[in-house]
Amino acid sequence: MSGAKVLLIGGGGREHALAWALQLSPRVGEIVCAPGNGGIAGIARCVPVDTDDLQAMIAVVVKEEPALTVIGPEVPLALGIVDALTARGFRVFGPTRAAAELESSKAFSKRFMQRHTIPTAAYAVCSTAEEARTSLELFHGGVVVKANGLHAGKGVLICATRAEAETAIAGLFNGSLLGTPETEIVLEELLEGEEVSFLIMSDGKHVAPLLPAQDHKRIGEGDTGLNTGGMGVYTSDTILTPAMQEWILHHIAQPTIDGMAAESTPFQGVLFIGLMMTARGPMVLEYNTRFGDPETQAILLRLESDLFEAFEACVEGRLSDTEFRWRRGASVCVIAASGGYPGKYASGIPISGLSVAASLEEVEIFHAGTKLQDETFTTAGGRVLGACARAATLEQALARAYAAMAEIRFDGMYYRRDIGHRALRKAPTAPAE
Repeated sequence: MSGAKVLLIGGGGREHALAWALQLSPRVGEIVCAPGNGGIAGIARCVPVDTDDLQAMIAVVVKEEPALTVIGPEVPLALGIVDALTARGFRVFGPTRAAAELESSKAFSKRFMQRHTIPTAAYAVCSTAEEARTSLELFHGGVVVKANGLHAGKGVLICATRAEAETAIAGLFNGSLLGTPETEIVLEELLEGEEVSFLIMSDGKHVAPLLPAQDHKRIGEGDTGLNTGGMGVYTSDTILTPAMQEWILHHIAQPTIDGMAAESTPFQGVLFIGLMMTARGPMVLEYNTRFGDPETQAILLRLESDLFEAFEACVEGRLSDTEFRWRRGASVCVIAASGGYPGKYASGIPISGLSVAASLEEVEIFHAGTKLQDETFTTAGGRVLGACARAATLEQALARAYAAMAEIRFDGMYYRRDIGHRALRKAPTAPAE
């Protein structure tokens, strides 16, 4: 019996890691990735598509007729690709457009958390600059100013002073910051603590946790400079205690899934819960309604069970019967970026040393922005690739990832040499009931 055909929508490091994990399943026969990238082409058949074009994506799925379609990026979800494909009889792993509002609308997600008593920062939703300036009076200390919709991380501004907040508010409403004027923004109190990425899978009713991870968003070492899509991430057995994970599942993850079901928008897929571990306990910073990038690269390195079977269980509503098995220890992903990222950067630069790096013990190289031209990999994005490794300890995993990175070269290549520096010295304890 031939294996199932799986179609992946997306073309970054997250999708390379998903393809890598899926091809380990004995139940998967062929992987198709749209559009994919140079590295993904080594394990999947890549077909071109514009992931901002709903009809083009639907056409690819209709032509390929996969047994399962997996949606990687957030934009297709916000466009309603799951709804469109499900209506045509296809099995899809990912949330509906309504459920994806947890990510696509910050105003919706904050109001949702308030309705369902999910711990989060105090906030105000404002539809005019004047209303936002008035609402600033309600906040003491720093304020986070957020554009309401999807802006690939560029719509979040951390403001230490009222003057900075007023400048951010004006820039969002007049369009100077993001290119088009916002019609609604969110103000939030600035929380202090350690950030943790907590991902779960859900079939609409049940939840199953993946490994907690910690990302490094800033371009500069020591967490300085501009925000990026993520310059590196690590997982370890000490980020959260088992008691804390249970608390988060009981007080945040399950109430979120229960709340979405109660509002007739059941959530099926992966929910990324961005947390701040504050002195008051875990608080939700944001939801993402898909796998994180680069969290996925590090997390999947430690997955021992079958990813395809987990996806099927979610789609079929039987996640409670599925067991996730994980390797103990730690894993890391260190991102190599193009010179100039997250600003302007050049593309088409040849990359060398990939085969040597990939041959190192317990190392995988996941491509984010590459093309394969005349048997040579070239750069094709801001974040180019991730050197990923697993080991018994975080220190060993980092040593392996950086040894791999030392073998890779391209002009202008940049990577942070301090990934993991925020590794928790003491795991948090669960708040009191």
